[in-house]
Amino acid sequence: MRRGGEIRKARRGEREPGLVAQLRRPPGGRDARIMLLAQLLDRAGTGVWAAACVLYFTFVIGLDAGQVGLLLGASGVAGIAGSPLAGHLADRFPVRSLLIGAHLLRLVTLCLLLVVTDFALLLCVVAVTHLGDRAAKTLEMLFATRVAGERRVTYQALSRSSANAGYALGAGLAAIGLAVGTRGAYHVLILANALSFLVAAALVWRTREPRGRGLVAAPSPVPVPAPATATGAATGAATGAPAPAPAQAPAGGRSPWRDRGYLRFVLLDIPMNLDDSILGIGIPLWLVSRTSAPHELIPAFLVINTVLVVVLQLRVSAKVRDARGATRAVALYGLTTLLCCALLAAAADGGAWAASAALLAAAVLATAAELMRSVSSWELAVSLAPREARASYLGVAGMAQSVQKSAGPLLLTGVVMAAGPAGWLALGTAVAGLSLLQRRFSLRRLEGPAAPSAAPAPTSTAA
Repeated sequence: MRRGGEIRKARRGEREPGLVAQLRRPPGGRDARIMLLAQLLDRAGTGVWAAACVLYFTFVIGLDAGQVGLLLGASGVAGIAGSPLAGHLADRFPVRSLLIGAHLLRLVTLCLLLVVTDFALLLCVVAVTHLGDRAAKTLEMLFATRVAGERRVTYQALSRSSANAGYALGAGLAAIGLAVGTRGAYHVLILANALSFLVAAALVWRTREPRGRGLVAAPSPVPVPAPATATGAATGAATGAPAPAPAQAPAGGRSPWRDRGYLRFVLLDIPMNLDDSILGIGIPLWLVSRTSAPHELIPAFLVINTVLVVVLQLRVSAKVRDARGATRAVALYGLTTLLCCALLAAAADGGAWAASAALLAAAVLATAAELMRSVSSWELAVSLAPREARASYLGVAGMAQSVQKSAGPLLLTGVVMAAGPAGWLALGTAVAGLSLLQRRFSLRRLEGPAAPSAAPAPTSTAA
C-alpha cells in the first residue's frame, strides 16, 4: 500500500502543469508569452468581424446573397496563396518583421471597408484582407516553431486555447453591436477589429527575433554527420585521405514544390481539416434541413467546441510528444470523424430528442477530431520538412487548411448533404481511409533513409 501510494504521488508529480501555469511560463519564455497575448487579441477582433461581416455586407453595404457568397468565396481562394507566400518570404526575411507587416496590412484593408461600397473594390479589399489573415497565421506558427523548439506541440496547444478564448470574446462583443444594429454600430465593430491588429503588431514588435533570420530554427554551428560520414571520416584520418564531405540536404531539396513526398502529405492533409466545415456548416445545415431537432440548438455547437478546446487541448497535446505520436493522432482523427458522420446520418431518422442527442454528440466528436488535427497536422508538417528549408515547406503545408476552407463547404453542401445519410457515411469512410494512408506515408518518410530530421551521431543511440 505504501509503495502504491508513492508511485501515485510520483505520477502526479510528473503531470504537465495546468493551463494557467503553462500560459504563465510557456515554451519560449517571454517572447512566447507576448505572442500568445497578441494572438488572443487578434482572434478577439477576428471573432467580432466573423460574427458581423455577413450582416454588414447585407444590411449596410446592400449586397444580395449571391454577391456575399462570391465575396467570401473569392476571399477564401485568395487566402490559399497567403501561406506559401509567407513561407517563401520567411526564408529570406525575419519572421517578426513579416508578421508585423501582415498585421498592418490587415489594419489598412479593414479600415478601407468603412469607405468602400463598390462591389469590385470590395472584392479586392476582402481578398487582400484574407490573404493577410492566412499569412499571419502561418507566420505565427513559424515564429512559435523557432522560439518553442522541441516543445512546439505544447505551444500549439496553448495557442489553440488562447485563440478559441479570443474568438469567444469577440463573438460576445459582436453580439452587443448586432443588437444595436445601426450603421454606426457596425463601424464600431470594424474599428474594434482594426484596433486588435494594431495592438497585435505593437506586441509582436516587443518580441525578439531569434537567431538565423528567416530560418525557422537557428542553424547549428557544427553539422551533425550521418553514420556513414562519421565512419568515412575515421577511415580517412587513419589512412591520411581527406574525409568525405558532410551529408547534404535531405531528399526534397530546398523547394517543397519539387518534393513529391511532402506534396503528397499536404494533399492528404486537406481532408484532415474537414472537421472545421463539418462543425461550422455541415451540422447546422443538416439540423435545419434533414432533422426534427429544434433550431435553438445551433448555438450550443459553438459553445461545446469553444469550451472543450480551451479545457482539453493542452491535455490532448501532452499525449503527442513526437512525430510518431502525431501519426497515431492522424489515425484517431479518421476514426473520430467516421463516428461523427455516422451520428449525423442517424440523426435524420430519429425524433426531436434523438436527433438532438445525436447532433450534440456529433459536435463533441467533431471537436475531438479538431483536437487531434491541431496537434498532428503541424507536428508532421514540421517533422517531415528539411530543417534548413522549413519556412518554405511549412508555408506550403499551410495551404491544406486554406484549400479546405474554400472547397469543404462546397463538398458538404453540394455532394455529401445532397446524397443524404449515405453521403455522411461515405464521407466518414473516406476520411478514415485517407487518415490511414497519411499515417502510413508519414511513417515511411520518417523512417526512410532520407528522413528530414538530422541523422543521429554514431556515438549515441539515444540522441
